[in-house]
Amino acid sequence: VNNRVATCSPAPVCPLTAAWRRATTPRGALSSKCHLLITTQIPLLAVITIACTVLFTVGVVGNVMTILVVSRYRDMRTTTNLYLCSMAVSDLFIFVCMPLDLYRMWRYRPWRFGDALCKLFQFVSESCTYSTILCITALSVERYLAICFPLRAKALVTKRRVRALILLLWTVSLLSAGPVFVMVGVEQKNGSAEDTRECRMTQFAVESGLMEAMVWLSSVFFFMPVFCLTVLYSLIGRRLWLRHRETSINSRVAYRDKSNRQTIKMLVVVVLAFVLCWLPFHVGRYLQFRSLDAPSPLLSLLSEYCSLVSVVLFYLSAAINPILYNTMSWKYRGAVARLFGVSDGHPQRGRTASTVKGDGWTESTVSF
Repeated sequence: VNNRVATCSPAPVCPLTAAWRRATTPRGALSSKCHLLITTQIPLLAVITIACTVLFTVGVVGNVMTILVVSRYRDMRTTTNLYLCSMAVSDLFIFVCMPLDLYRMWRYRPWRFGDALCKLFQFVSESCTYSTILCITALSVERYLAICFPLRAKALVTKRRVRALILLLWTVSLLSAGPVFVMVGVEQKNGSAEDTRECRMTQFAVESGLMEAMVWLSSVFFFMPVFCLTVLYSLIGRRLWLRHRETSINSRVAYRDKSNRQTIKMLVVVVLAFVLCWLPFHVGRYLQFRSLDAPSPLLSLLSEYCSLVSVVLFYLSAAINPILYNTMSWKYRGAVARLFGVSDGHPQRGRTASTVKGDGWTESTVSF
């Protein structure tokens, strides 16, 4: 399965699990009984396809608007928003891969688009997954510095350095996803009269242990950042709570902390959405591995339904961020209104980063 590796023998790829995309390991293969399960659930696949199509429309429009408002308006070009813009780019690339994913759900063989496209679209999905989680982590570290060490953050966090860091994170993501080009390919069942070409995990990846290594890598890319995010936001919340209790706090610090709390609330919701959208995959993979050690029809069935849930949540995770920005940020709503020409073109609330930098704020203090 793409990003959710199945460790069964490389028999026919189950379109259900093959659609699992994006947990962080290249596609594997399941037994042919999975195909039997799918053929009895065509209406369910139709519902999933409709849901993914709706998410495609919402996600593409929302992420394009995020990129436009950050790139077009100077007051939106903060360091925090540069990370969010990078995440929007990775989400757009994910939606570019959706048509091929839906094709594999409905017709997992024969694969008619060649070996290069088989490798490329799964590589894009892998690298975008890594990029998203790395950007979320880097953004949270920046928020921690800006709130807990504002003077140090003012010297360290600049737009130029953030752009360089984002480029580095994308480089790491692309290199980490590189093994996909070796692990995935188009293979055909020997001695078969029919066209059985499949875009799947290769026999070499299974036998060499490369697949197992990528499973471990996927776990590291998910659980380590989640642990770091939990620690960082706990420290940020503690610092803001202690400041709020101080009775001698001046108006400038109070305004800054109010802005910080709003930004942190939005980022915490973004992080929670990301974690919840990926949790079903990890649960499903655990159940799948357990069913291999101790075969159980119930575990296999639960694993398949976890894969169905995770395919929708995968694309939901790529579409939901602009919705959260619009719901929780007046500044984002105002920028979108300016983009469509329904406002006067000037920010109406709060102070921009440029007006408060002299007070010890970093450029990233005022964001979406």
